[in-house]
Amino acid sequence: MAKTTKTVPLNKKTVTKSEAKIPLHLTKQHKIVFGALLVLFSVALLFAFVSFFIFGQQDQSAVQELTNRSEIVQNWLGKFGAFLADLLIYKGFGIAAFIFVRLFFLSGIYMVLGISVRKLKTIWFWDLFVIIILSVLFGFFATSAPELGGTIGYELNLFLQDYIGKPGTLLILLFGLIIYVIFKIKLSPESIQSFFENTKKEIKAVAIPTPFNNKKGDYNLEEFAVAEEELDTIHIKTNGSQFEINKEALKPTISHSSDINRDPIAKPLAMEVTPIAAPEIISNPLDTFVIETAPEEDIIEENLASRLVADFGLFDPTLDLSNYKFPTIDLLKEYSTGGITINQEELEENKNRIVDTLRNYKIEIAQIKATVGPSVTLYEIVPEAGIRISKIKSLEDDIALSLSALGIRIIAPIPGKGTIGIEVPNKNPTMVSMKSVIGSAKFQEAEMELPIALGKTISNETFVVDLAKMPHLLMAGATGQGKSVGLNAVLTSLLYKKHPAEVKFVLVDPKKVELTLFNKIERHYLAKLPDMDDAIITDNAKVVNTLNSLCVEMDNRYSLLKDAMVRNIKEYNDKFKARKLNPENGHRFLPYIVLVVDEFADLIMTAGKEVEVPIARLAQLARAIGIHLIIATQRPSVNVITGLIKANFPARIAFRVTSKIDSRTILDTQGADQLIGRGDMLYTNGNDVVRVQCAFIDTPEVEKITEFIGSQKAYATAYLLPEFVGEESGINLDMNISDRDTLFREAAEIIVNAQQGSASLLQRKLKLGYNRAGRLIDQLEAAGIVGPFEGSKARSVNILDMSSLDQFFNNEQNN
Repeated sequence: MAKTTKTVPLNKKTVTKSEAKIPLHLTKQHKIVFGALLVLFSVALLFAFVSFFIFGQQDQSAVQELTNRSEIVQNWLGKFGAFLADLLIYKGFGIAAFIFVRLFFLSGIYMVLGISVRKLKTIWFWDLFVIIILSVLFGFFATSAPELGGTIGYELNLFLQDYIGKPGTLLILLFGLIIYVIFKIKLSPESIQSFFENTKKEIKAVAIPTPFNNKKGDYNLEEFAVAEEELDTIHIKTNGSQFEINKEALKPTISHSSDINRDPIAKPLAMEVTPIAAPEIISNPLDTFVIETAPEEDIIEENLASRLVADFGLFDPTLDLSNYKFPTIDLLKEYSTGGITINQEELEENKNRIVDTLRNYKIEIAQIKATVGPSVTLYEIVPEAGIRISKIKSLEDDIALSLSALGIRIIAPIPGKGTIGIEVPNKNPTMVSMKSVIGSAKFQEAEMELPIALGKTISNETFVVDLAKMPHLLMAGATGQGKSVGLNAVLTSLLYKKHPAEVKFVLVDPKKVELTLFNKIERHYLAKLPDMDDAIITDNAKVVNTLNSLCVEMDNRYSLLKDAMVRNIKEYNDKFKARKLNPENGHRFLPYIVLVVDEFADLIMTAGKEVEVPIARLAQLARAIGIHLIIATQRPSVNVITGLIKANFPARIAFRVTSKIDSRTILDTQGADQLIGRGDMLYTNGNDVVRVQCAFIDTPEVEKITEFIGSQKAYATAYLLPEFVGEESGINLDMNISDRDTLFREAAEIIVNAQQGSASLLQRKLKLGYNRAGRLIDQLEAAGIVGPFEGSKARSVNILDMSSLDQFFNNEQNN
């Protein structure tokens, strides 16, 4: 995480230069106007060039006397066109000057459409390179047709001939052509060979039709990325600072929304196919050679897989939704300009107060520098030799008092650095938008299985982690501190990077309002039980069945991995895509499954052990087969986040909590109680604790994304989990007395006293889960204590008082 950055001392001279460099920002309207001007200029230049070759000889005299208005020219663009054509063609580069028409036209189109300037720079470089090569080449014909090469081409040609002769000049031009072909066209012997091989295969495929026409080669997709312009958007309000500011960390993630690729395309599924090994020859001690060969059946299967790959290509799981388009980045809202404004007065004031406070306790500072982040500024101090770190750590409250700021956090020392960090909240924090995080190159180019963009660190870097390597995530924090927004950021990150065939979500929302927007993508990304109406689970009674169903799915997947002789889901899917696993034997492509629980404390209160046991089992075993858990709770107490759960959730996110005890419950260390709220969070994965400002994504943005995905072609149904038959589904009213629950008599006494036969009453009184309370009601019905099920009404109670109940139990014992 640590990044080496160049620090710049802020003296008066440096501040003056920074103030003098005011970045030039063109608005969208300015770019459209300037682009339209370039397009029209390219059209005019084309008219001038074409008419030059028609009327060039007649206009020669007129070019020399541009100020004479009575002079008549034949050029279609008048005197100005005649002058431009004479300058760029006759006195310039000859017929190669027509490439300038293309350059100005493309420049205008790029500015109107808002395409990245970096691509335009590449086009200008290679086109100017071609102009010079062509003008020198046509310079050989200057004596017969001087317009072909122009004056510049003719002079360059003569210059080269004077030193290396005509053969050498031709070799130089040939070398220039080779450079263009290799670096611009990217032509190589391998590409030529593959082109002829593919052409041969296509001819063969047309001649011999096959039942499978969809090849992997038909979907040659390019990965999209966002080009970032390196603009200096640092604005300093006042001068007069004598300490260092980490300036490299203040560059924006994306310079302008118009520079973003608005039509992202899926990254192709690529993998390496291991060739079949040749039989190995092993030396025998008896001076004989024994050739060990694979069994005949294995050879047949390997050869069949190789032929399938050669004929049909790798299996592509996205073919069912081959026209699926990923959500475009302009669906997200930009809440800031992307840059960070430095309040010089605030930095100087905080620095002086920190130094004065430490000096009052006889702690001298050798060096201090600041790294300004979106919401927090990190002051790194190097104390003088002989100062104990624990002494500075104990002054946390004193420094907070002197700075009059909420959320002072001291890191002593900073891991990987020989400094002590003091995190101070900014008076005017900058909001981190989801658009700036999704549009960053770090997220777009992330080579991860399940990349998640959480926000930005103190050094203003996009913070991206891989859910597949966590492998499970625990989120906790007080009410209103950003948990639900954090869950939306996690889900949005996966929607922007993974195809519906590659990941499925199981969403549990006891609040009933936080995750309902994702109903629109049910048939694309969600998973559910076969008998469920809604894919998003809002009834706690159905959560237990879903969790147990995931356990069944986990066991089934491990059986598939065992049959395929692989260790994890990635190896299994690679082998399946290489057509080495037979679908007739039950093998299938396995998508990742992400279980998201928005309020875990409510589940523990209503279902207790019946939820904790399958959650712990999934957390222990489900990593290798691609089932990952994200659990959020607002009550990080030890009876909710138990030791069994914490042991299997090394990755944790802590938003602001109210006490140090809650912070230690989540992170095993304090610090979450010093956060400032509004998305300020601490992330740990078992080692260092990183402070991150969570990216903000509002409900309308999520709604736009889900509508964009939901409007596209989808699967017939949501991803169906295996059906789980719970114990409560098979009610046996002829229950044996020996099979009764240990709480049977206590439950009967509660029912008789309340004269109300309901499972919810037993849940509240005995603190049971739904399943156990339901089994107790079934046993009471079998014993005749309560009546049958009557819909929404409570069951009738057949025993009126406690004395009758005691007599009932005495009769049972006598019998």
